[in-house]
Amino acid sequence: MNDQAHQRTQGLALGFMAGYVDTLGFLALFGLFTAHVTGNFILIGAALADASREMVLLKFLAFPAFIVGVAMARILVLALEKRGAPPLRPALLLQLVLLLGFMACGMAASPVGAHAGPLAMAAGLLGTAGMGAHSATSRLLLPHLAPTSMMTGNVTQIVIDLVDALRGAHDPGLAARCGKFFWPLASFAIGCIAAAFAFHRFGFAALVVPVLILLAMLALEAPAPASADRAVPR
Repeated sequence: MNDQAHQRTQGLALGFMAGYVDTLGFLALFGLFTAHVTGNFILIGAALADASREMVLLKFLAFPAFIVGVAMARILVLALEKRGAPPLRPALLLQLVLLLGFMACGMAASPVGAHAGPLAMAAGLLGTAGMGAHSATSRLLLPHLAPTSMMTGNVTQIVIDLVDALRGAHDPGLAARCGKFFWPLASFAIGCIAAAFAFHRFGFAALVVPVLILLAMLALEAPAPASADRAVPR
């Protein structure tokens, strides 16, 4: 796989996963945004007005959980870079472990009902930490990709580029830039739709989809085997 195809695959996979996990968390856990800190601030205000203690607590704790996920990814990357080891696969593995915890706690808490018990709270916080690790990994290790969990900037850039294209601006990088921002946006939207249908059908077990995506990415990012060429003794 060439570099351009590899980067597009990374953007598609991570964008789909972010949209999927964020939508599933929103549907399953009282409107919790696992990957969208701004949205949780808004929902905290709404929950405070409704005096819903469980919902307020979950959304308040989601913010430090997201920070913990970012910090874990940062510390992991720094430690591996200090040793001269490639950090991308371990960072993806960190996301995998946190999302497996999200799925396991959610399945154990099901049916969640109208109130967030301890297992449902743990599920939400693990999911939010996982998406914090996702965001940090994208920022630290995949800066060549468009953002895969926050789509506002992607939409803004696409519209700017489309306006420039329509007015006939001469920009040799325009087509490549549109593709860079469009594909993660499209896959994020598809992930949102897929998660909604999957959660209504399978509940928290539907998180197996992003788990499989991360496993596929771990395989994709595996180092190439060392050359087997050896001198044949005579």
